[in-house]
Amino acid sequence: MQTSSVLYILLAALLAFPIVYVQYFYKNKGSRKLRIFLSLLRFLAIFGLLLVLINPKLAKTEYEIEKSNLVVLVDNSTSIKKANTNTNVDSLLRKITGNKSVLDLFNLQTFSFGNGIETLDSLNFTKKSTNISDALKSLNTLFDASNTAVIMISDGNQTVGEDYEFYGSPKKVTVYPLVVGDTATYDDIRISQVNVNTYAFLKNKFPLETYVAYEGEGSVNTVVRIMIEGKVVATETMTFSKTNNSRRLSTLLEAKTVGVKEIKITVSPLENEKNVSNNVREVALEVIDEKTNVAIISDMLHPDIGALKKAIESNEQRSVDILNPNTNVDKLEDIDLFILYQPVPSFKPIYDFIEVKRAQVFTITGTKTDWRFLNSVQNSFEKNSYNQVEEIFPILNSNFTIFNNAEFSVSNFPPLESDLGEILIIKPNETLINQRIKGVDVRQPLLTVLTNDSRKEAVLFGENIWKWRMQSFRNDNGFNNFDELIAKLVLYLATNKSKERLTVDYNVIFSGAGEAKIKASFFDKTYIFDTNASLSITIKRLSDNFIQEIPFLLKNGYYEVDLENFISDSYEFKVNVKDETISKTGGFKILDFDIEKQFLSSNYKKMGRLAQNTGGSLFYPIEVDSLLSRLITDKRYLPTQVSSQNVVSLIDFRILLAIIVAILTAEWFLRKFKGLS
Repeated sequence: MQTSSVLYILLAALLAFPIVYVQYFYKNKGSRKLRIFLSLLRFLAIFGLLLVLINPKLAKTEYEIEKSNLVVLVDNSTSIKKANTNTNVDSLLRKITGNKSVLDLFNLQTFSFGNGIETLDSLNFTKKSTNISDALKSLNTLFDASNTAVIMISDGNQTVGEDYEFYGSPKKVTVYPLVVGDTATYDDIRISQVNVNTYAFLKNKFPLETYVAYEGEGSVNTVVRIMIEGKVVATETMTFSKTNNSRRLSTLLEAKTVGVKEIKITVSPLENEKNVSNNVREVALEVIDEKTNVAIISDMLHPDIGALKKAIESNEQRSVDILNPNTNVDKLEDIDLFILYQPVPSFKPIYDFIEVKRAQVFTITGTKTDWRFLNSVQNSFEKNSYNQVEEIFPILNSNFTIFNNAEFSVSNFPPLESDLGEILIIKPNETLINQRIKGVDVRQPLLTVLTNDSRKEAVLFGENIWKWRMQSFRNDNGFNNFDELIAKLVLYLATNKSKERLTVDYNVIFSGAGEAKIKASFFDKTYIFDTNASLSITIKRLSDNFIQEIPFLLKNGYYEVDLENFISDSYEFKVNVKDETISKTGGFKILDFDIEKQFLSSNYKKMGRLAQNTGGSLFYPIEVDSLLSRLITDKRYLPTQVSSQNVVSLIDFRILLAIIVAILTAEWFLRKFKGLS
């Protein structure tokens, strides 16, 4: 207890005594025994009240021995499996964790890691990737305020993540790498990385980027072959040396047919090369035919139709059919976008079909348009035609926001022709090009896009746009200015993805099981993300029809299922939502690729630099006893005595207040019983 508290208690006693004396003894006559007893009660009550105000505290100091932390971090990736045949990692682990001196000196904890870190239960060496830097960062977070040493059992070959070599001295943990595996170096040539797109369009060319690396002393030649579906499509001879040990090969390949295409890249092995598994790399991409089918409906011949067809088909993913209004309806089923050129009453069957199918429409009007028919057959726009032909010049709206038109220019564009009249756009719209007649902006749309949610539409109020395409060629020696505008307009109109409550995000091809994840999102009927939904996926392996059902886990704003333990094969799946009739199906393929097989030797040099940067030292399996002796004798890890001071109140004011009330009550009853005032 502090000295000040003792003095306050003595002062309280001294203060209580004269108060009691004045009340019961000064000029007060009566029974002496009664006065002594009552004065004692009053003294205790006053003294107790003063103690409550003083609230004295008692400090208690406790001492305990605090040990340093020793973390054993074991690489559990597939690359250690081969090293484990020569160096028994389990026996190394038992030797460390069973050392009595280590257990007495340290708080011992064990972890394993692959792509992430986890508490060590058992070693199976099945992790498909190694992320040493992430494991060290996790330990630095877990033992941030503690004196910690880490014994890291690994071959030092990291396949994903940041370079762990630069995990340096500012960190809290000291790393003692214990190198397992073959430390000898061999001449080796390997495919270190392959970059390819996930998708390619039919009849287009797609890039393939291959990186080839060489480790060795001499100069060597090798041949790189690229095969699609088993057929060689490209070859390249490369020369490497000790200084020129890395090359990049860029190849353009043609997507000739639709479907998933397996691409195999091989490098000719060196003479007596020990590790040839890294000489082959397989990737895949899906060739898709997303051709947009456009129909131009017209009952007349006009240069505009040819200009539109040329502009639209400048992109090979789009095809144009020129049809008349009497075309059989069966031929219209596969049309994605209808371009109605100057509609007249014969278009009635086309409009009936469009209304039923809720198809996308681009209407082009002109001097031959029957406005009485057009105003009656649709309810998107109207025009009060005066049957007077007028030239209309374009004014580009730079504030158009539906798609980017910044590169489009109407400079020197000739006028279009149309009937003069007032235009009324009934549905929500945004104008891309306005009208200028005889030098006056008449604030009427020339080309406008209707933004109705149920169906996309566009309207051009003028003919002779073939002149615009010709002027684009005069301006830029090419048709790109005009063709790209039409392409963007067609792309916008032909894309009609409605809102879906269940969406599934996945790759058709996974390079390995470690990358295989399928994400899903589910929305309630008001299209708000549902965090309480129960999603599951049923996966069927095509090679043997093995079926497995896995529940999705809720992540931050989406659901996810991890397929890390799936073998390389082709699969089909179906995603279901509990208590809902909504589902999604699809398929994917997991390639037989293990990045851990890319390395044959242990990277002991990099592990040595890691040890140096963190204040540790590098050891080999035969030196495990020296490592333990080093840790046991290192003064940095000696146990320390830690004191903790626990300050508590000397009294419980609730109990003391209860005693004071009891004392005052007893005094009052005793005074009344004796007839005192």
